[in-house]
Amino acid sequence: MSAIDTKGLVKTFGPTRALDGLNLTVRSGEVHGFLGPNGAGKSTTIRILLGMMRADSGRAELLGGDPWADATQLHRRLAYVPGDVELWPNLTGGEAVDLLGTLRGGLNETRRSELVERFHLDLTKKGGTYSKGNRQKVVLVAAFASEVELLILDEPTSGLDPLMEAVFQEVVAEMRDAGRTVLLSSHILAQVEKLADQVSIIRKGRIVQTGTLADMRHLTRTSVEAETAAPVTGLTGLPGVHSAETAGARVRFDVDADHMDGAIRHLSTFGVRTLISHPPSLEELMLRHYGKGEA
Repeated sequence: MSAIDTKGLVKTFGPTRALDGLNLTVRSGEVHGFLGPNGAGKSTTIRILLGMMRADSGRAELLGGDPWADATQLHRRLAYVPGDVELWPNLTGGEAVDLLGTLRGGLNETRRSELVERFHLDLTKKGGTYSKGNRQKVVLVAAFASEVELLILDEPTSGLDPLMEAVFQEVVAEMRDAGRTVLLSSHILAQVEKLADQVSIIRKGRIVQTGTLADMRHLTRTSVEAETAAPVTGLTGLPGVHSAETAGARVRFDVDADHMDGAIRHLSTFGVRTLISHPPSLEELMLRHYGKGEA
């Protein structure tokens, strides 16, 4: 079953085509990473899913309902955390948490107290006195303490320090283990890499790749560095090997996943002393789609 399902979404703003036939599916109970640079269409997609704007064409389904027609009912079943939070300046943090919880049908009070402690949040201060990081903590606590089915997190850790980032990652993993669905849009690729069950990469309003990280790594190259007993020759003629460089007994090259075995067998004939391989990170996956202007 899918918590989010869009087919052929199109949205234009004057001459700009923000979404160009976007197909996005997020299965229930998974953490789904949503990646792309500014202007790729992430925010437009999220606004449509939240019922804040209508697509020009195509279909969007959220928790089995229409995000536009059923917005009021759906917002009691989901929590949204933006990356730039503004709070009511004269309400305390605790009052803001409770108000946000009321909009979603109430909070789990035990969970609320636990999260306040874990995020080191002082609920007695007024919203107008909070730093950016503390404003972010308020909405995170309100979202994670709500009994919702879906969390839509758009740059949710903006302003958090590394310790609080680690807490955030722990809590998201707990949400997934509890059967909640999370759509995580983030520029912190290491964060998505650690948390996401599935990843979709958006470019120019279209999903250009989606799948598990393991699936995506099969489509990319792994970097290999080695030191051998004798200088390596013949690498450039091997299938799937790219950018080979040798310096005496040291060699480095990139290799397609399907040809890794052959490349390592070739290396072994020169007497391997050390070998380090680097599976591609999400940063490299992003460069594959954006660095060379590929569609």
